[in-house]
Amino acid sequence: MRQYRNYSKVYAVPRRAFESERLVKELKLCGRYGLRCKREIWRIQRVLGKLRAAARFLLTLPENDSRREFLGASILRRCQVLGLLPDDKLKLDYVLAMTVPEFLERRLQTVAHNHRL
Repeated sequence: MRQYRNYSKVYAVPRRAFESERLVKELKLCGRYGLRCKREIWRIQRVLGKLRAAARFLLTLPENDSRREFLGASILRRCQVLGLLPDDKLKLDYVLAMTVPEFLERRLQTVAHNHRL
């Protein structure tokens, strides 16, 4: 008997393949943070998009809703463990304001690249 798995997509390619402004921006990010390929940028954009979508949904719920409290705490905990949000900014509004460069600053490869290790 075979075991079939449903893997979720890890990255999403851009809709417009040759948009010059996006290409230049991605190339600068690759050079600044020592990325191997643009797929790493797309992967981080996908992760941030999922975090933002979840935070947007939770912000539409009432303040004292149990789902908002439980899932909101888990999102904020994940951001805190990854080092994306400091302790004084642990709110869902700050999750919506996160950007790709902020996420890239916390990568181990970026820290090693910045220290020239």
